[in-house]
Amino acid sequence: MSELVTGDAVVLGLRPAKLPSRALAVVIDLVVVGVAFVLVSVGLAVSTATLDEAALAAVSVASFLLVLVGGPVAVETLSHGRSLGKLACGLRVVRDDGGPIRFRHALVRGAVGFVEILMTLGAVACVASLVSERGRRLGDVFAGTLVVRERLPAGRAAFVPPPPPWLVGRFAGLDLSAVPDSTWLAVRQCLTRVHQLDARVGQAMAERLAGELAGRTGAPVPEGVPAWAYLAAVVNERQTREAQRAYAAARNGSAGVGGQRAGELPVGGAPVVGGGPEGAGGPAKGEVPVAGGGPGVAGGPAKGEVPVVGGTAGGAMEGGTVPPAATGFVPPA
Repeated sequence: MSELVTGDAVVLGLRPAKLPSRALAVVIDLVVVGVAFVLVSVGLAVSTATLDEAALAAVSVASFLLVLVGGPVAVETLSHGRSLGKLACGLRVVRDDGGPIRFRHALVRGAVGFVEILMTLGAVACVASLVSERGRRLGDVFAGTLVVRERLPAGRAAFVPPPPPWLVGRFAGLDLSAVPDSTWLAVRQCLTRVHQLDARVGQAMAERLAGELAGRTGAPVPEGVPAWAYLAAVVNERQTREAQRAYAAARNGSAGVGGQRAGELPVGGAPVVGGGPEGAGGPAKGEVPVAGGGPGVAGGPAKGEVPVVGGTAGGAMEGGTVPPAATGFVPPA
């Protein structure tokens, strides 16, 4: 397996796609393009029924080139190398240096692919992909591109080193919403292979990525913080936020199904004897259940007092003490 090396001598963790996965992606793309071409042809046949034969031939050739060549070129340009077939197979077209492709790369791939895939039924493309060490067809060779696998098994994912303990939580206020996924990928790959590079090359790469990340977040790199430590701390902050969001979503989901609201008695708690809902002989929300009465009525304590079973009118005295029974004796003045 050959790995992809960028212009800064950073070995990327992307694997070049081989013939089987690329062939499946091409088949899916051809099916989609074929359906689109049939729909466009039917629409043009209905709308151009009054034209003469020469005009019909010109419209047919233009629609053929527009759909079968212009369509894939536009899709790869707008999606940065991910057509529907490649997206389904976990593939992506990148430049030789690992960067995203542009219109000229997609145009060369589409023009050469029209000859080596459509006109030769894929025979030339298959031979070129089998001969190439990285599975490239002629369109990739002329355009300077490479089709790589985006999805890898979880066990093969590289380990990102943690930041120094004194930097953990220091960048909690950074706004990371403007940082694109391509920058996160480059930062991750640089951190996972920083010890495999030459010291000067690794330092230069880390400083360049740190400057790009600082420009995206709007906060400069703090003085005295190494570039690789800054990158590791920001990546750790992003992972922490994602974990917190996932935990909050899981917690909210569990609370919505069979959860207990704040201030309510748990299921199976103390029963309310002789009471119902508030206003019908039962305690209000948050009050102590009363046996034989409700809050503020004869036979029951007021809110916050100790419940009395079988109490007298007026309930218990403030402080939770029970008043003495009446004897009829009046003390002298």
